[in-house]
Amino acid sequence: MGAARDPQHALPLQVAAVCYRRKGPSIEFLLVNTNGGNKWTFPKGDPELSLSHGKAAGREAWEEAGVRGSIEPRHFHVYIHSKGVFWKPPGVQEFVIKAFLLEVEQAGTPLEPMRNPTWFTPEQARKILAKGREVKYARELQAVIDRAVVEICGADRALVAR
Repeated sequence: MGAARDPQHALPLQVAAVCYRRKGPSIEFLLVNTNGGNKWTFPKGDPELSLSHGKAAGREAWEEAGVRGSIEPRHFHVYIHSKGVFWKPPGVQEFVIKAFLLEVEQAGTPLEPMRNPTWFTPEQARKILAKGREVKYARELQAVIDRAVVEICGADRALVAR
């Protein structure tokens, strides 16, 4: 049996939609600007009690990136993400993020302005997700891309790294 968790010390949970599309033998990832607009991220937010975590992630993709598609019912990765900066109250807050793959089938205008949804190759996504972040959190986001490529392409992942 596992150890009991103390809710006072557990990190808050959010859900993310790792949106992708296939382009020939390659794939691309859709990223959005953070609320501050100076970094890139996956569409993500708080889960809702009335929705499964996967459906909540799909809702975030619609609100922040203006996309809909097939979302996997189970998360493929869990990572740690931070918000805030240590010199401004309330400081840095860490979150546990459950990541769900969403293959984009339909794109429109996001409900949230200033998100600027943009497609990136896996290598471009790895670089842009690292910009402006502490190494620890940059590596967490880069691992999401790496894991997503493996999940989507399996043994053919060398094809998409171009």
